[in-house]
Amino acid sequence: MTVSVVRTKEWAFPVPPAKREVVKATPEVDTGKPPVLFVPGFGHGAWVFTEHWLEHTADRGFPAYAMSLRGHGNSAPAPKADMRAYAHDVAQVAASLPSRAVIVGHGAGALATAHALSRYPAKACVLLAPVFGGIGTALRNPFLCLPALFGAGLRLPAGQLFSREVPQNTARAYARRMGRASGKAQRQLLWGRDPEDPVGDPPILVVGSPDDRIVADNAVRRVARRYGGAPLLFPGMGHDLMLDARWREPIDAILDWLDKAN
Repeated sequence: MTVSVVRTKEWAFPVPPAKREVVKATPEVDTGKPPVLFVPGFGHGAWVFTEHWLEHTADRGFPAYAMSLRGHGNSAPAPKADMRAYAHDVAQVAASLPSRAVIVGHGAGALATAHALSRYPAKACVLLAPVFGGIGTALRNPFLCLPALFGAGLRLPAGQLFSREVPQNTARAYARRMGRASGKAQRQLLWGRDPEDPVGDPPILVVGSPDDRIVADNAVRRVARRYGGAPLLFPGMGHDLMLDARWREPIDAILDWLDKAN
């Protein structure tokens, strides 16, 4: 294990507080299932999960929550936020839920989630189209991603985020709603440190698509191997699986896995 016991930086330079957007959907009856916290990636807000997955998760009996990292969605602006601040947001929101949460992190939000797992004992975790060791991701899209190294705002077009099954007008409307992460966090995504080992040894599922135009298939498999398993892959889908035309397939598979894991 590589979990830090004494966090000198956390004590000497605490993450500043920030107002965070959290939305929820709850089952009609208490099923005793753990809460599920959805964490969006860079440029995305809680809305990417409220579109389909939040209510669907509640319909399956899980209390469902979606958050926006600081500087995203309706959370407070944070132009100088770093990955440590984003991980802090995830851990703080998870700790505020009624019981130990399952955390589902998407894209760069999966990396923030993995960092948060070193201090929050999650019930389980799902890393969705995870962006780890992001320089490989940058090389897959050099003209789009490498400018982020020099402080340029990273906003990906619809064609990079969705499969061709999503109608063009819908995909473009989604893409227009995307924002940007801070320049510092973007650089850390490409060059930052690896997450520490999670506390409590939670079960971890890695989910992706071999046709993701952001994250290479071998990168998804590498993350899955790190956590001791094989990825669950959905061919034909884009990076934003929760907004893609076949959005029900991955979330139902995730919830089926949670029913068995818990």
